[in-house]
Amino acid sequence: MHDETAALVARLLSQRWLPRDDAQARKALLDEAFREDLDRRLAAVGLELREHPYSAYIGVAVTRGAERQVFGGSDSWISNTLQLDRDAVALLVVLWALIVLPKRQRQLDRQQAEADASQTLMFAEGKPISRDPSLSPVVAERTLLADFGDKLGGKTRVNFNLGVLSRHGFVVRRKGEIAEGPLLDLVFDYERTARRILDGALGDLLAGITPRDEPPGSDEPLYDDTEELEDSEVIHDV
Repeated sequence: MHDETAALVARLLSQRWLPRDDAQARKALLDEAFREDLDRRLAAVGLELREHPYSAYIGVAVTRGAERQVFGGSDSWISNTLQLDRDAVALLVVLWALIVLPKRQRQLDRQQAEADASQTLMFAEGKPISRDPSLSPVVAERTLLADFGDKLGGKTRVNFNLGVLSRHGFVVRRKGEIAEGPLLDLVFDYERTARRILDGALGDLLAGITPRDEPPGSDEPLYDDTEELEDSEVIHDV
């Protein structure tokens, strides 16, 4: 007998993310009984489904109850299971703030505008949350380096870490621009992280920085993420 729940868990663990419109992903989000079985079986191994109504993808994450065993197993706590260095994690936080925060605001604004418009219609139906990729801004690599390069280890480290984050599915690099990857909107808990960023030191650094919406086709990449770097290191997936 085919075990569809086990198949979905296997896919999530091996592929690390699935689009929301995937048949099994949709079932997990819409079928209450299926979701309960999925949650129970993930919880049995210290995992939970990571999904957000504003994200176009779903994935898995370590549960709060298992965090100490996963991240605190050694003498000190680790920040991630991908062997990302501190400057790579810092870069990930910056890119999340530059891309996901404005995207979420645009999604909320569009949702509010559609709700206001529907009030004038007698038989208006609720519209689904927009996950249009055009709502997600892009960041020019040159701008990122100019604004944050000295705080993120310099040009060589930024280039190397962008390659690492790209390989792990957090961002997509194309023609000198950085766009949202499948895991970027899932990597942090939005409700917990957004306020800390906006109210903390990073909020001051981000003030006045506006990502561009459309990458110019004529721009050349600032970096070549395939080049050999002297301080290169091996990054392992979980």
